[in-house]
Amino acid sequence: MGIPMNGNIHAPTVPSGPSSGGAFRDYSQISMVALMEEKERIEAELSALSSVLGSHGVNMETPLTTPDGFPRNDIDIAQIRTIRVRIIHLRNDHKEVMKYLEKGLHDHFASLQRAQGATATGTDPNTSTAPAQRPTATGTSTTDAASLGTPFAKVNSVVPRSPADQAGLKAGDAIRKFGNVNWLNHERLSKVAETVQQNEGRTILVKVVRKQDPGSGTTTELDLQLLPRRDWGGRGMLGCHLVPL
Repeated sequence: MGIPMNGNIHAPTVPSGPSSGGAFRDYSQISMVALMEEKERIEAELSALSSVLGSHGVNMETPLTTPDGFPRNDIDIAQIRTIRVRIIHLRNDHKEVMKYLEKGLHDHFASLQRAQGATATGTDPNTSTAPAQRPTATGTSTTDAASLGTPFAKVNSVVPRSPADQAGLKAGDAIRKFGNVNWLNHERLSKVAETVQQNEGRTILVKVVRKQDPGSGTTTELDLQLLPRRDWGGRGMLGCHLVPL
């Protein structure tokens, strides 16, 4: 006997806002270190849950009904719905955590900038006006350089004559920024893959740190222009392999 379907069983609706810990958690009241730990925890759970969906051969958008509107009998619909709802909750939490991380970083670097200005002028950092950004040796302002944060990925290998090779990427380069992706939002490099897919045939700015001499520890910061494309003669659109740090 058929079961009438009164709703879309593969499109769960959940309220927005923090929820991954069960009870509401006020992210504005926890430290930057705790926020970073929460970010990593959420991303690890999202990755694990996505793998579970993949093991069922589905994703967040895969229909759970047959073409005539009945539940599919080849998959565990109840488990998939539960996982999807959990993923939506976690994504909401991730947005909240990122919002407070970015605010904390902004406040921190603004404070550093005031302190630098006070040191240079001999004034009180609590009352002085933030000075203009000063260029560093690499041509990047002090605030911009700091806001890039630590590198989040390393170039493991580069295929000769690939887009990555033509852009100047080399094995061992540490990536600080890939388009709009940085150490705060790369989500275990999934956002890098997203950026590549969305920018085929368009230039992506990649900021890297390169060791000049392994023995000396001297590094150079470089701004590279990377053009993802499929017609270069190899696999993928970049021709390089990145690993998370």
